[in-house]
Amino acid sequence: MKAFRASIAFLVLFVGASLQAKPDKKQSNDPEVNFQDLWQTFNKRYAFFELRGVDWQRQYKIFRPKVTKETTDKELFEIFCAMLAPLKDGHVNLKAKGADGFKGKYNPEHTPDFYKEFSTDRSVKELFALSEKNLEQKGFGPAKDDTMLFRHAKSEELGYLRVLEFEGLSRKKADTALNRIMDAFEGLDGLIIDIRDNPGGTDAMVYQIAGRFVDKKRVGHHRRTKTGPGEEDFSEVKTRMLKPLGKKQFTKPVVLLTNDTSFSAADVFSMVMKELPHVHVIGDHTNGIFSNMFETKLPNGWKYTFSFQRYYSADMVCFEAKGIPVHQEVLNRKGDLEKGVDPVIQAALKHLWTHTK
Repeated sequence: MKAFRASIAFLVLFVGASLQAKPDKKQSNDPEVNFQDLWQTFNKRYAFFELRGVDWQRQYKIFRPKVTKETTDKELFEIFCAMLAPLKDGHVNLKAKGADGFKGKYNPEHTPDFYKEFSTDRSVKELFALSEKNLEQKGFGPAKDDTMLFRHAKSEELGYLRVLEFEGLSRKKADTALNRIMDAFEGLDGLIIDIRDNPGGTDAMVYQIAGRFVDKKRVGHHRRTKTGPGEEDFSEVKTRMLKPLGKKQFTKPVVLLTNDTSFSAADVFSMVMKELPHVHVIGDHTNGIFSNMFETKLPNGWKYTFSFQRYYSADMVCFEAKGIPVHQEVLNRKGDLEKGVDPVIQAALKHLWTHTK
């Protein structure tokens, strides 16, 4: 589980959610050349040194003297890891493959609280199985998969939709699946949308799904792109609008479930959905890594990514490194499995029963 999350970039960030940078670089295995290349690229394009409390110039003074022409691939990789570690950014990733057979992957993201409680794939699966069992105990039918993205169930009054990730389907296939799901939820009084433990994906999918729950055209989010080494070197603000999509939109009470393993595009989904007056967010804050990925290579061929954009809410608030806060905090603990109760699901049901009567 921890190994998976530490390399989340190579499962999600290099797919769909990344922006490819293709600089014209000469190949070189010289450790000093590669150190300069990585440090300079971060210096120019990384968006969050100040927010994450990292003095990048100081990092240069500390780590540059450690690199010589005799530095091995393994040693250079370890130096890079130590230099990047203070960023604690889940969108910073390094994938190394040395000529001497050395291989390494690194991500400086700290372990989310959810994975401190549920530290194995099995325990996470057990929690979501418990969630569905609790729903069945309250009159829901068995949950069913619809494509690789969605899992859903319903009772006579309420619906449950789990979004497993925000990429992997074409727009057409996702629309077709969403049409089926919205038809199934026709006439229900309220809905739970669950994006706990969601690794992210693309903004396009975020807006495609969120558009099924929008009451009217609204500002979704704003974004600025880092363009140079200065703290103010950013592009003009670009705004993305959230608007109703599909034949039907569900605008009755919705509870959105999040936690600190709601990553990247799941952060964005929570941010835009929280703008809707009929949405109530329960659980824990999201992870707090919003940016698309700047993806590039070092002269020696090693791949790396980092955050090069600042995302803002409709009110121009940046939630990077903090995550989207909830309206109602309810946390999952390992003991939930022994008790047989998912308190987050229970809180969601209670809220909907209160607001749909």
